[in-house]
Parts: sequence; C-alpha cells; structure tokens
Amino acid sequence: MAKKIWAEIALVIITVLFIGTVYYFYKPCDARQEVIEVKIPEPRLKFGLPVDSFYVEEGRIKPNQNLSDILTKYGVNMVRIDRLAKNSKDTFDVRKMKSGNRYFVFQTPDSLKKVEYLVYEKSPVEYVVFELNDSLKTFLGEKEIKTELKLKTGVIESSLWNTMADNNLNPVLALELSDIYAWTIDFFGIRKGDRFRVIYEEQYVDSQSIGIGTIHAVQFDHMGQPNYAFRFFQDGRFDYFDEKGNSLRKTFLKAPLRFSRISSRFSHSRFHPVLKIRRPHYGIDYAAPRGTPVHSIGDGNVVAKGYQKRGGGNYLKIKHNSVYTTTYMHLSRFAKRIAPGIRVKQGQVIGYVGSTGLATGPHLDFRITKNGHPVDPLKVKAPPVEPVKKGNIPDFTAVKDSLMNQLNRIRWDGVTR
Repeated sequence: MAKKIWAEIALVIITVLFIGTVYYFYKPCDARQEVIEVKIPEPRLKFGLPVDSFYVEEGRIKPNQNLSDILTKYGVNMVRIDRLAKNSKDTFDVRKMKSGNRYFVFQTPDSLKKVEYLVYEKSPVEYVVFELNDSLKTFLGEKEIKTELKLKTGVIESSLWNTMADNNLNPVLALELSDIYAWTIDFFGIRKGDRFRVIYEEQYVDSQSIGIGTIHAVQFDHMGQPNYAFRFFQDGRFDYFDEKGNSLRKTFLKAPLRFSRISSRFSHSRFHPVLKIRRPHYGIDYAAPRGTPVHSIGDGNVVAKGYQKRGGGNYLKIKHNSVYTTTYMHLSRFAKRIAPGIRVKQGQVIGYVGSTGLATGPHLDFRITKNGHPVDPLKVKAPPVEPVKKGNIPDFTAVKDSLMNQLNRIRWDGVTR
C-alpha cells in the first residue's frame, strides 16, 4: 500500500515538472522575459516640416528679388510659379516679400533635388509655407515663442544705451525703462554712477531674442535716490506704482523726446547763436537728429499750428488745461492729422525735430507757460494720478514685497544671491 502511495506521489511530481518545463519553453516570449521598448525618435521639425527628409538651402531676399526669381533658379517653371502666386493671394501677397528677409528651399534628398516647399519668413515669428506639389497651396505659421525671466543690473558710465551694450542687455530695455519712468526721471539728465536693477521677461525664437516682454519690477537709483516701479493690475489695466503705492504716471511726461541732450536751458538772458545778441530764452533746447519724433507731454487740444516768422519756424501749441500750455518749435514737419482743434493724447507723436526758423542745427525748442507766464520745463512738478486704491492695498503689498525680495537678490555686480 505504501509503495502504491509513493508511486502516485512520484507520478504527480513528474507530471508537474513536465508541465512546467513544457510551459516554460512554449509560453509567449513576454511571459518569460522582460519586454524592451524601443522608442523611435521624433522627427526634427523646422516650420512644421521634417528637415531630415529634405535637402534644405537658405537664402535672403535681395533688393528687387521676387518669388519667380527665387524659384526659377531651382528649376520651377513659370506656369507653376504663376499659379502658386495666384493661389496664395488670399493668404499672402507675394509682392510683399521684403528685401533682407530669409527664405528656405526644401528639396528632395536625391540627385533631382526637386523643390517641395518654399518657406518665407515674414518676421522672426511669422512665416509663409508655399507647397510646390500638385495642390500648390500656401499657409501661414508661427514659431514657438519662449519666455525667459531675467534679473539684471547695470551701472551708468556714460549713457543708458552704452550701459545696455556693456552688460549684454537688449537695447530695447532702455526704451522700456524710459517709458516707465517718463514722468519721474529725466533720462536726458542721468549721470555717471546712476544704476538700475530690473526683473523682466525676454522673448526668444530659435534661441534669438526678439524683444522685451513684461517688466515686473525696477529699482533705478538716480542721483543717489532710489526710484521703484512695481507692476500691478488696477481698474482693468496694468500700471506701475512706487513702493508707497503712488502711480508713476503723472499729468505730464518729463520730456517730449525719448533720447537726446539738452543744448540750451531756460534763461532770462541767453546769447542767441544766430542773432549774436542776448535775449531771454524761455524754453529748453533738445539737440536731436532731424526727423526724431516729438511727443505731446500730456493730453490736450492743439490751439495753434503754423510757421513763426520771428524765429520759431514750424511750431505747435497745445493747451492742456486752464493752467498749462506747451509749445514745440523748429519742427521739420508735423505729424499726420495734427491741426488746430484736434485732441491729442499724452505721448502721441505730434511732429518731428528739424531746424526751421532761426536755428544753427536740428533741435527742439520746448516751452511751457503756467497761467500765461513762461516757466522752466525742468522745474514743473506735475501732480500724480490715482494711487493704489485702499481696497487693493493688501494685494499690492503682497505683490510689492515679493518683487522687492527678488530685486534685493540682485547684487550691483550682477550676481544673483
């Protein structure tokens, strides 16, 4: 009996081993070994096209060069080019291709090098794709814009422009800072030793900077005095406020030109460079290249426009309110649609620097009267507009404190703590 039991046990063991062996050798591969996933690399795209599948040539539009000039060089016949131009009319007018802009020709990677696509860059962001297949279609595209947050600093040695170059900063940043501080800092009077710290966004396409995005906060030390600017949303728009919540926007701009230099100041007795006599000069002369845009320093109505025979040349006079009137003289020409009775906005271009009238060179003679009496434009203190509202103070304080902490992380030598 015992032998029979042991014989049955042995049979069961042998059967289990046999079944296990058969299963091991005949089961699906993924049941007895780890599956290795092979990832196929994504195709490298340019303008949405797989560049590795084409032979690509790059060029720039030459003066007076057009679509047919480019494509005939690659063997595309005039009939197809004409059809392509007509088909693209609703998408892009081929006559608007600009000299200096880049184009890319996508050809088959064989000995024939047949043109499949032509891509024209309208701008650093926008491009036009011309399909050279049977459809001869055209479509527009946009490159991806990447935004990078930057914390930068600079110390003035000669000018704000040179400081940007010395610190490898986008020169457009100088214009943006002058706009933010247009009511509080005279950028014609910045001095050596003035300095700034700024938190801003810079936009990139294809690793190339295409411009300045949002400026979140600035500290600009002018003549030893810190001037803060914090971006905050109020009344449906973003504005800049100082550390106390006062708006940086004022009734008047600090100057009617963006960048220039003061060549003559307000004086009760100035030696006239043309007449060679002493007489009052109740204005500020800003020397600037001919054609430099001149901006109205505030909202107001144009009350006079013409040519002043006594020496002012082409001039404009703007009445801002019952107290202040400004005059802009020696203009080379007036901006379009500027005429007596027209309402202008603060910062609006009203004319262009020239040397009409009695002038030795191009400059703007800028004057302000207060209650009919001439005053020194550099000493006019315009009242601020509405500060941060009481109900918004907690939110503003939170934003300001956060940005202030980030500003303080930027040392004046440019190192971020």
